[in-house]
Amino acid sequence: MAGTVPVAPAGTAGTSQAATTSRYTAPLAVLSTLFFMWGFLTCLNDFISPHLKALFDLNYYWAGFVQTAFFFAYFVMSLPSGWVVKRTGYKPGIIIGLTIAALGCLLFYPAAKAPSFPLFLVALFVLGAGITLLQVAANPFVAALGKPETASSRLTLTQFFNSLGTTIAPHFGAVVILAVAVKSSAELKQMTPAAVEAYRAAQAGAVQGPYLALAGTLVALAVAIGLSRLPKIDDGAEGALRAVGDDHRTSAWQYRHLVLGAVAIFVYVGAEVAIGNYLVGYFQQPYMGGLSAADAAEKVKFYWGAAMVGRFVGIFTLRMYRPGKLLATHALGALVLLVLTMATSGSLAMWTILAVGFFNSIMFPTIFTLAIDGLGRHTRQGSGVLCLAIVGGAIIPPLTGKIADGFSIHYCFVIAAVCYLYIAWYGAKVHPETHGVAGD
Repeated sequence: MAGTVPVAPAGTAGTSQAATTSRYTAPLAVLSTLFFMWGFLTCLNDFISPHLKALFDLNYYWAGFVQTAFFFAYFVMSLPSGWVVKRTGYKPGIIIGLTIAALGCLLFYPAAKAPSFPLFLVALFVLGAGITLLQVAANPFVAALGKPETASSRLTLTQFFNSLGTTIAPHFGAVVILAVAVKSSAELKQMTPAAVEAYRAAQAGAVQGPYLALAGTLVALAVAIGLSRLPKIDDGAEGALRAVGDDHRTSAWQYRHLVLGAVAIFVYVGAEVAIGNYLVGYFQQPYMGGLSAADAAEKVKFYWGAAMVGRFVGIFTLRMYRPGKLLATHALGALVLLVLTMATSGSLAMWTILAVGFFNSIMFPTIFTLAIDGLGRHTRQGSGVLCLAIVGGAIIPPLTGKIADGFSIHYCFVIAAVCYLYIAWYGAKVHPETHGVAGD
């Protein structure tokens, strides 16, 4: 392992930017593979959800619990993950996270063999726990590898690879998971019990091979990370991160901009996940074109692909404009597109909701860096708080499904619209230079 890398506060004289960039290129490349993998695995939930909905004849509300099981792990495991990272360091924390995620993938095999919806939820929770530890370790690690004022741009760069994973995953989900034609409830009622059991076993088995392969990939990546030479960020260097005002506070929870940022992370993740979770069902509706599950899944790649394009653009725009202002602009753009998709139908409604992905692109890294800016020695705890807020992905999708069941899936995105309204307020009111709310 390489020696400790000092993290200089903003404005501190030191090595040239070219030398700094060269020093961190290899570590950022290694970390980018992690962002790719957890993006790929997280996006697959969008296809596991409709797959299990058909397999167990669930309504939209219960299908949303696929996301609940996965993202509830963030609520349970974020603070323990912060403790693990503090005790072991970033690199060991990453290796432990990859190992736990691999175990979650392995659990898909017995869940499918049963088949059992509760066992699938357990597997998703364990997978989510591993991804949680990866997030707690990797996000602040990337933020610390360079100048604080370019942390948003750096995180957006690594999030680009996260989006690459989410863009590739829909094709994988369409071909491997949703390729087999799904039988309706009426068709199942006409089949004998033995035929229904055989059908469900075949449908459940569609996920066994893919998730075994993913488990092997995660183990191989853990070995590769173990053999890599990642720089060590020590406590003293982290303490040099810029603190706001006099750093007399004893907890990250005492920073108002962090708490407001946690709410923003909660609603952002919830909105993004809820939209992705119900796109397949949305596009299958007659007024949306009546696509098959596989064809609808192929369309979902444009939602995540738009986020990938937006993150590439964000690498540059976040260096040109104030992050908060850009965040507010993106949130308002997403809000307008959701209103349009609910007010129209057909191709226009389809492409407007897919375009929301572009405006989602910079939200997570920008909210994250705005929220931890100025925390100084409380940065690790602040990272844990923000990852705790990712539980929004567990709560908002089922609520969205409740509206889809009770009213119409066409109007269920109203909850996401309210979420983006709050994010627009946060971006407009919270300023990095004051670390508070305008008017305080």
